[in-house]
Order: sequence, then C-alpha cells, then structure tokens
Amino acid sequence: MSIARKAELKTVDGPAAYFTGTVTITGQFQREAPSRVSGAIVHFEPGARTAWHSHPAGQTLIVTEGVGWTQIADGPKLEFHAGDILWCPADHKHWHGATVDQAMTHIAIQEAVDGTPVTWMEPVTEADYRAPLVTE
Repeated sequence: MSIARKAELKTVDGPAAYFTGTVTITGQFQREAPSRVSGAIVHFEPGARTAWHSHPAGQTLIVTEGVGWTQIADGPKLEFHAGDILWCPADHKHWHGATVDQAMTHIAIQEAVDGTPVTWMEPVTEADYRAPLVTE
C-alpha cells in the first residue's frame, strides 16, 4: 500500500498542445503492470478545455468542483456539474472543459492499451466550444 500525500503531489501546467486556456494537472499517475490505470486531478479555469482526444479503453471523469461542458464528435454539447460522473466509451473522439464563466475540476481515470491511455487530436474551435447546449 502506498499513499500519495496531498502536500507532496506535483502540479504542472496543462501543455498548450493538448489544452486551450489555463489548465493545471495535479497528482498525475500511471500504475505499474498488471494494472493499466492512470489518472490525475485536472483543473480548468473559465474558458479552458482539452483538445479533441480519445481513450482506447474509455474514460471516467468525476467532477469535484464547478460546471463544465463536454461533447463527443458529431454529438450534442452537454453541461455537467460538481458531483456528476461522466463516462466516455472507448475510442470516442471527445473534449471537455470549463464553461465560459465558471471554473471546473475533475478527476480523470482511464486505462492504457499497448502503453497508451490517450490519443490527442486537434484543438477544439471557438465555434465548437461556444455551440449551443443541448438540454436533457
């Protein structure tokens, strides 16, 4: 058993190649085989978001603070809130991030396949980011 203490967790800026706006990533981890699990706590300032990307075994997001938006390619843009848990199925191109005026933090959990937990793609355009929401 090991414990990564909060005071010891490293926080880094989200790379500009994969994120638009101000994003920080805290406590990023990749478990050793036979586990394939990786994850991190990701904080998005208002207006910040990921680039389009996919995960070979899907991704779970546990929203801990704020309000955000997400979208699967060719699907509706949806809003989510603190306390929500999102699931994006394997190999679905998607993005997620904060809203225009509210920050958002989530815990991202995914598994690696052939050593890779994510495939990064192009940035999300302003038109896609600001597209109308679909109400459920």
